[in-house]
Amino acid sequence: MLTQPSIKYRPAQIIDFPARTWPSKQLKAPPRWCSTDLRDGNQALANPMDHAKKMAFFKHLIECGFKEIEVAFPAASQTDFDFVRLLIEGGHIPDDVTIQVMTQSRVDLIERTIQSLFGVKKAIVHIYNATAPVFREVVFCQDKTATLELAVQGVKHIRQLCEQNPDTQWTLQYSPETFCFTEPDFALEVCEVVKKTWQPSQERPMILNLPTTVEVNTPNVFADQIEYFMTSFSSLEHITISVHPHNDRGTGVATAEMAILAGAKRVEGCLFGNGERTGNVDLVTLAMNLYSQGVHPNLDFSDIRRTVELVEECNELPVHPRHPYAGSLAFTAFSGSHQDAIKKGFAAQKLTSSTVWQIPYLPLDPKDIGCSYEEVIRVNSQSGKSGAAWLLQENHGLFLPRKLQIDFSKKVKNHTDQTGHEMPLADVWRLFRESYRLNPDDKGQMTLMTYRSHSSNGLQEIRATLRYQEKTWQLTGEGKGLLSAMLDALRKRFNWQINISDFHEHTLGQQTKSKAVSYVQIESDQVTPSFGVAIDEDSTKASLQALINACHPLYKEA
Repeated sequence: MLTQPSIKYRPAQIIDFPARTWPSKQLKAPPRWCSTDLRDGNQALANPMDHAKKMAFFKHLIECGFKEIEVAFPAASQTDFDFVRLLIEGGHIPDDVTIQVMTQSRVDLIERTIQSLFGVKKAIVHIYNATAPVFREVVFCQDKTATLELAVQGVKHIRQLCEQNPDTQWTLQYSPETFCFTEPDFALEVCEVVKKTWQPSQERPMILNLPTTVEVNTPNVFADQIEYFMTSFSSLEHITISVHPHNDRGTGVATAEMAILAGAKRVEGCLFGNGERTGNVDLVTLAMNLYSQGVHPNLDFSDIRRTVELVEECNELPVHPRHPYAGSLAFTAFSGSHQDAIKKGFAAQKLTSSTVWQIPYLPLDPKDIGCSYEEVIRVNSQSGKSGAAWLLQENHGLFLPRKLQIDFSKKVKNHTDQTGHEMPLADVWRLFRESYRLNPDDKGQMTLMTYRSHSSNGLQEIRATLRYQEKTWQLTGEGKGLLSAMLDALRKRFNWQINISDFHEHTLGQQTKSKAVSYVQIESDQVTPSFGVAIDEDSTKASLQALINACHPLYKEA
């Protein structure tokens, strides 16, 4: 990299537009959407889609709610031409969907384009030519007059051909292809002559599509360009202002959002931002940004994983794991502090009657787009006490006491530090069962076989049968409750100097016959504080077995 990049690169020009109003506005309604996946996105693929993939993609776009879809560049290849014919002749275009095709401003290409649309009910014909100085002077060796004439002749020819096919509802779309770095007044001049040539009306509407063909400036500058254009244009009656942002500076979504604030009513782009170089604006992110602010985008991504799978298959490009909303890790927290905040957020949400979503670190409820809560918290060496506890709560219904959370998190961290890898749910559950003796069929575990109890002189007396490996013991004890009676029995039979320092229990589920889970922590001079967990249909037996399980480190003394 150069130490003085200004020697080689010049900052793009901004416009002086103090009359701007867009910064104080708020997005309150979705734009008209146009997917360009099948044309612009397809042209950017190393392996362009065949008809089967394009058809699958087209049908999925319709399922998602797109009403305008740019399907091809018919004059560019026989494959594209044939696909347009397949859509029309096969009756694949719903009555409320308009297909769009693209052509350069050349007579032969225009004729081929209109020919591909024969018999279609509604169509948008998208014509473009480059207008910026570097393209006029370097690429096409044209002056402004020649650039204007090229646009006029192309639109004039399209109008003539459309009038010869009155059974189709025609819309003209014109793009000054390099709008974002075209002189603002010249961009206005070109679009004015195009409007005059087409003469838009209710029967013959027009779209002026203003692209950031290559991002060269910050999004606020593009918003100024859009608002300046719209306030300076002679009349926008029967004209829709559309934008087609690219993502060269990584701000395609912000550019589109600010352009909408500035007055644009339509956005073109691709699912997950596919397109040349760094791609087109990502329509999924743009739509879900609106949704997360309480504005329905009029697009449906209720099964976003299916959308990801289809796009990856058709484009042969992966969607990044951290992609907003759609990535496999988009909602995932590994950090202990993040996990703790999320866990507390869900707990608080359950206690309120409000429908408003307020969960830390989650701007959107994953379930709204078909994702599960299992992917919200995942456990690795960076996770704290809440991560594993959340997984056990959500997947096994266990609400671990705080001290047990801390104890188990240490065991999890020791495991992940040793492996250096994420710990899947199955491994978390296995480690929990092994650590707290939640394995009733384990022969290496002391098991409560039977127990009987009765009250005497205000105390509870218990007679219990325990089995450990090949041994069986008969125990008796008494206390103010059955748990303290069992504690007394263990002390007397095994000479263990133990006390119960913590006890919790709850049911698994809301049914009358739900099982009970008990958590017991003991303290002893002989071992460090130890925990035991047990689950049983008999809540009393669960608490007694949990106490026995907590004594596991003392078994060798038995």
